[in-house]
Amino acid sequence: MKRNMSNTDRIVRVVLAVLFAYLYFGGIVTGTLGIVLVVLGAVFLLTAVIAFCPLYAPFKFSTYK
Repeated sequence: MKRNMSNTDRIVRVVLAVLFAYLYFGGIVTGTLGIVLVVLGAVFLLTAVIAFCPLYAPFKFSTYK
């Protein structure tokens, strides 16, 4: 997998993942929406760690210079 995410993109995703985890584990968002946010946060965190977004690939989009 070729890197297609810039550092700014990665930082935004990590911040969102932490925010989603806080909202769920803090009891602010519960139920189905809470679970969706946790799963989305996990995906954001994983893509930030590997610096590759599978949704960017089919469109040949890259934020990495």
